[in-house]
Amino acid sequence: MTDASDPPRGEEAASPQTRREAGDARRNAEAHDTPPALQAHLRAARSELESQVAQARADFEEANERIKERTGRDLIVATLIGLAIGVALLGSLIFVKWAFVPFALAAALLAMFEFSRALIASGRRVDLVPQLVAGAVVMLSAYFVDAWLQWVLLFVVLAFLVVWRLVAQMASHDGRVYSAVLGDVLIAAFLQLYVAFLTSLCLVLLSQDRGEWWVLSFIIVAVAVDTGAYIAGITLGKHPMAPRISPKKTWEGFAGAAAAATIAGVLVGMFMLGLEWWMGAVFGILILATATVGDLGESMIKRDLGIKDMSSWLPGHGGVLDRLDSILLSVVAALSLYYLFTPLVAS
Repeated sequence: MTDASDPPRGEEAASPQTRREAGDARRNAEAHDTPPALQAHLRAARSELESQVAQARADFEEANERIKERTGRDLIVATLIGLAIGVALLGSLIFVKWAFVPFALAAALLAMFEFSRALIASGRRVDLVPQLVAGAVVMLSAYFVDAWLQWVLLFVVLAFLVVWRLVAQMASHDGRVYSAVLGDVLIAAFLQLYVAFLTSLCLVLLSQDRGEWWVLSFIIVAVAVDTGAYIAGITLGKHPMAPRISPKKTWEGFAGAAAAATIAGVLVGMFMLGLEWWMGAVFGILILATATVGDLGESMIKRDLGIKDMSSWLPGHGGVLDRLDSILLSVVAALSLYYLFTPLVAS
């Protein structure tokens, strides 16, 4: 009979170090039992796999560097940022409709902020805080008040900003010439109309019946335009489209954008908006036109300001306004087609 204080027998008596040594001995024995030919084959297979992985990584990095050199964008970072924005966009539109309002408000205010900073750096006088407050009023009124009141608020906001700039200029006593003051006043109004007002139209569309699907649809087509132009431009681009405005845009890229926009328009029109196929094609073509004009328009503004991107807040993309340039004008086409096609589909 064994006393409770006696040490256990057999394997239970072995210390952890002894058990590890036994395990190592068994593995060594198994390794010695493996035929030398099989060991050599396994080593060769592992070496070949490591070589292929290293070659694939080198090829991908080389391709990414070529793309980055040609477009000025890091493909990997740009893709990850785009996916993150896409997930946030889908979540706000599909699950909670009103959640898109703060999403759009934040994007527009950030775009106004970086645009204002670029204008100030170029020598313009921009009243940043009044611009942001006025922009928030314009955008929120689009979703929460009636249409007629939104227009009234827009005119009030524009008048307020013009008067504020004139009073601020008179108070400065810096001898600024008349043409520069007039330019500052026009820019104060343009900043509101270009960013805040166009974004507010997106919230007007959102507030309509099934408006969230129309917002999602036109953004999908606008992204398809950008993606189609990007892929076709990289692989086939040879003939510059507007070299003085945007040297990297090509006619081959535009053709790829047109194909992508038409296909995306038909698909979202039929399966998301309940439109006829030809309505979807019209939807895609109009978004293509407005997205292209918006993209070239912002490129012209940046060239006039002497900058490449509005900011570097979105790595691989540039600034927030650099991502909104093709969307801001596209919402005008989307809202117009909503009012045109919805009665036709309902009937």
